[in-house]
Amino acid sequence: MKNAVHFGAGNIGRGFIGKLLADADIQVTFADVNEPLVDQLSHQQQYQVNVVGSECQVETVTHVTAVNSASDEVIDRIIHTDLITTAVGPTVLDIIAKTIAKGLEARFAAGNEHSLNIIACENMIRGSSHLKGEVFKYLSPDSQAKAEQWVGFVDSAVDRIVPPAEAANDDPLEVTVESFSEWIVDEQQFKGEIPSIEGMEKTNNLMAFVERKLFTLNTGHCITAYLGCLKGHHTIRQAISDPHIHTEVKQAMQESGEVLIRRYGFDRKLHHAYIEKILSRFANPYLVDEVDRVGRQPLRKLGANDRLIKPLLGTIEYGLENKTLLKGIAAALKYTNTNDPQAVELQNALREQGIAQTLAHYSGLDADSVEVQQIEAIYHQL
Repeated sequence: MKNAVHFGAGNIGRGFIGKLLADADIQVTFADVNEPLVDQLSHQQQYQVNVVGSECQVETVTHVTAVNSASDEVIDRIIHTDLITTAVGPTVLDIIAKTIAKGLEARFAAGNEHSLNIIACENMIRGSSHLKGEVFKYLSPDSQAKAEQWVGFVDSAVDRIVPPAEAANDDPLEVTVESFSEWIVDEQQFKGEIPSIEGMEKTNNLMAFVERKLFTLNTGHCITAYLGCLKGHHTIRQAISDPHIHTEVKQAMQESGEVLIRRYGFDRKLHHAYIEKILSRFANPYLVDEVDRVGRQPLRKLGANDRLIKPLLGTIEYGLENKTLLKGIAAALKYTNTNDPQAVELQNALREQGIAQTLAHYSGLDADSVEVQQIEAIYHQL
C-alpha cells in the first residue's frame, strides 16, 4: 500500500483530498496542529463523510491516522512517504514549508532516493510552485539539487464546496461535502510514476482549468456572498435563490467566461453549461454555507491575481463587457464584518483614503482609470 502525508485535517482535508487518497487505497497520515483532532483521528483511524446532492449517502473513510505537524513524527513520515498533499490555506502554506524542508533533509540523509510528489491543493494559482520556492529557502544547496532530481512540486486546481458543519452525533470527525468534486493536476510536473487516484484528473494545460475555476466558481461564489450581505441574506443558498442576485451572478460569470473563451478556446455552449452547474451547486439545499464564510478576507479576494480583479483585467485586455464584475467589486468594498481583520482594515482604508486610493493599493488598478471611476459610482448607488 502506498503512503501519503496530508497537511491539514480540517473539513476540506478530510472531506475532499484525504478521502480521495484513502478511497484509492492509499494509507493517509493527516498532519495538523489541532491536538484533539489528531488524537481522535489516530485513535479511530476512520471517519464518516456525508456526500450530499441529488442523492445523499454516508461514506466511511478508512486507512487513515494522524500526527501533530509540529512533532518529529511528521518528519519520520516524510522520510518514508510516497506523496505529500496539503489543504491548509494559502497563508499556512508558508508556515509548513519549513517542516517539509526538514522532512526532505531527513529523507535524503536516510538515503531515500525514491521519487516524491508534493501537491498543494489550495485556492491559489500554482500553489505547489509557490510552496517549492518557500521549501527551497530552508534546504541546503546539496538538498536543493536532490530535490530537483527526485521531488516533484505538482500544481493543481481543486473544486469542492465543504462548508463548516456542526458535528452530528457528537462526532467532530464527521464532515459534509457536496457530491461534485474536481481535482486537476499538471501531469508535466510529476517525478517518477504518476499515482493512479480516481478523481484526480491529469492535464498538460493546467492554467486553463485553474482560471476556469477561479473565474467561475470563485468569482460567482464571492459575488453571491457580497450581494447577499447587502440584501440581508445569511447563506449562499438564500442569496442565490434571490432572482435579482441570481441574474447578476450569472451575468458576472458570463462576463468572466468570455475572457476564458478568448484566452483558452473553451467552447461557449459547454462553458455556459458549466456556469449553470455552478449556480445549481450554490443552491444545494443540503449545504448550509454562510455568506460571511465565503466573503471573508476581502483584501485577498481583491488582489490582482484573485477572483474579482483578475477576470476584470481580462475583460479590459480583450475589450469585453464587465459592468456586473464592476458591481461585484463595489459590493466587496461594502463588506463589513467586525470578526474579520481584513474586512476591518478595508473599511478603515476606505474611510481614510477613499475608494480610488484603496482600490489602487489593494488591487493594483490605476486610481484614475475608467474602471475605478465606474466602481466608485456603483459603490455610491449600492
